[in-house]
Amino acid sequence: MHPVTTTELFLLAMLIIYCLPYLVWRLGRTEYYAPLVVVQIVAGILLGPGVLGGIFPSYYQTIFTPDVIKMLSGLATWAVMLFVWIAGIELELHKAKANARETAVTAGLAMIVPMALGSLVAAGLLNSSNIWAGNKGNNVQVILGLGMSCAVTALPILILFMEKLEILRAPLGQRILRYASLDDIAIWGVLALILLDWERIGRQAVFLVAFIIAAFLIRKLMEALQERDRWPVSLVWLAAVALGADWCGLHFMVGAFLAGMVLEARWFNQERMDLFRHYILLAFMPVFFLSTGLRTQWESGGVMVFAAAAALLVAAIAGKLAGVHLAGRILKWQKGEASIIGWLLQTKALIMIIFANVLLDKQIISNTSFTALLLMAVGSTMLTIPMVTPRLAKLKSLIVRDS
Repeated sequence: MHPVTTTELFLLAMLIIYCLPYLVWRLGRTEYYAPLVVVQIVAGILLGPGVLGGIFPSYYQTIFTPDVIKMLSGLATWAVMLFVWIAGIELELHKAKANARETAVTAGLAMIVPMALGSLVAAGLLNSSNIWAGNKGNNVQVILGLGMSCAVTALPILILFMEKLEILRAPLGQRILRYASLDDIAIWGVLALILLDWERIGRQAVFLVAFIIAAFLIRKLMEALQERDRWPVSLVWLAAVALGADWCGLHFMVGAFLAGMVLEARWFNQERMDLFRHYILLAFMPVFFLSTGLRTQWESGGVMVFAAAAALLVAAIAGKLAGVHLAGRILKWQKGEASIIGWLLQTKALIMIIFANVLLDKQIISNTSFTALLLMAVGSTMLTIPMVTPRLAKLKSLIVRDS
């Protein structure tokens, strides 16, 4: 009997990654409260060292060897870079400019209030124990990171949810996209601030200047190209900017978002872009979810991890709803409107998980904090559809009302 090769173990891991979540999602009919993407995230957690590795350590160590994990991590890294890049491209800031006051008020309050509440929870956690900060994270970075995690809106998942609710192309859906898009920029801006490295400030300044010049040139080039050439050129652009951002200490994920943000959605066929995002989510992102699950840790926190996740979840939801309700009062929205918008904007999965992965990569937060954030993201996302569906049914006029 020949020894099992690394390639065979990798393919076995891939079989588990794709088979298990699909069977749970399809046979369990979880779509209403747990779409496939949520089931994949939960499966990643369960397949990680804290659950499968704790129950069946020998099986876990046999399949998820260091070489297999490296192969999965490389695939996951490129997949999530593509996903963040697409999120940057799909920002439609020109629409935000056309409704500047409404968008700024809503997006601002929808971010500031949950961030403030999340920061208070983070300060309490740090005061209670030293297990929440990473080896290179100071208190300000940890508090800001956990606070911003509570304010994140997962724009790609929000789009999927609004498609499911059949409001994406309606005026209400376009309004919500404007709010989420503005917050998306703020989120990555805060991340860049958290990652600001005074020891590499010279490199970061060089990168910023080079990026501004290169962005001007790439926009000129993309305008001159046909669409069939824009796709390969834009992928070269993505790899180059991500490399530059990582070189200067900002992290390749910040670079991926910047690479997409300077490109225009109108340069690409919308149907092809939707399909491209869909296939990345279907074919590659499950690997990222497993890689994320492999980074969870329960030993040092125990019950405290679940308590922290619950506290962060309350801060995230209460803060988002409070901020949006305050915006509704200022802008004189009709009754019930703020609840629908607030529940949709509190969707956390994917972008928050990516955000937390970056913080963990840079050792700003610990694996324990990362696990709590992951649980919070899952809970937040699972609540969205069940909370929005009945509210939307009562206020059907919102779907067609202009912004």
